Amino acid sequence: MRQLFFLIFILILTSVAVRAQDSSDFKKETFVSSTGFNLPYRILFPENYDKSKKYPVMVFLHGAGERGNNNESQLVHGSKLFLDPANRKAYPAIVIFPQCPAEGYWSSVKIDREKLPLELDFDYSQPITPALQAAIELVKKVTKDEAVDKKRIYIAGLSMGGMGTFEAVYRFAKLFAAAVPICGGGDVDAYDKRVAKVPFRVFHGAKDDVVDPRCSQAMVEKLKTLKVAVQYKEYPEANHNSWDSAFAEPDFLSWMFTRSR
Repeated sequence: MRQLFFLIFILILTSVAVRAQDSSDFKKETFVSSTGFNLPYRILFPENYDKSKKYPVMVFLHGAGERGNNNESQLVHGSKLFLDPANRKAYPAIVIFPQCPAEGYWSSVKIDREKLPLELDFDYSQPITPALQAAIELVKKVTKDEAVDKKRIYIAGLSMGGMGTFEAVYRFAKLFAAAVPICGGGDVDAYDKRVAKVPFRVFHGAKDDVVDPRCSQAMVEKLKTLKVAVQYKEYPEANHNSWDSAFAEPDFLSWMFTRSR
C-alpha cells in the first residue's frame, strides 16, 4: 500500500512538472500592425493574473532560425525561464514572444545575411523593419490593455533578436528599463546619449562563427563612451549557442527585474 501511495505521489509530481513546462500556457495570438503587417506571437500571463496589480513585461526576440508563421517556433530558449514554476512564482510577469515571419527581420543589417559570420555593418538610417515596428506596436498595445508596470518593460534577444534588441532600444529608448542582447550587434555610429538610462547585459560566444563577437564588443565599447551601465560576458568556448550559457546565469532574471525606469 505504501509503495502504491509513493507511485501515485511520483506520478502527480511528474504531471505537475510536465504541465509546468507545457508551452500551451503561452496563448497564441496574431497582431496586425498599423502598416498591415501580420505578426504571430505568444503571450504568457502570470499565474492568478490580477488586473488590480501592475506587472512587468518581458519581451523576447528570437533568432533568424525561428522565423516563420506557424506561431510555434518562437517558443525556444528563453521561454523555459518562464515555464519554470519557481521563476513564475518569483518573477510574475507578462511575457511576450513575437515571431518574425519568414519574409522579415528584426534588424536593419545592410550586408548579405547569407555571408557568415555577420560583421560590423548595421545601418539605422534605414527605415525600421516592418517586423520590429510591429513588435514595438504590440508591446505598446499590451501595455495599454493589460495591467502593466510601465516602468518595468524589459527586452532580450538572441542572434538576429540580439541585433533587434539593440535597435529597439536605440529607436524606443524611453520604453525599456533594461536590455539583454545575446550574440548580436548594432549600429555603433548611430548609438547616442538617448540610450544612456537603459542598462545592458551583453553576452557572446568567443567562437561564434555566425555573428562575429566584435559586433557585441564594439557596441559595448560605444555604450561605455555614452556612460551607459553595461556588463559584458564572453564565453571562451561557446559558439553561436552562447544563449544557453547566458540563460543559465543564476541572476539572469533577478538582474533585469530589479531594474526600473
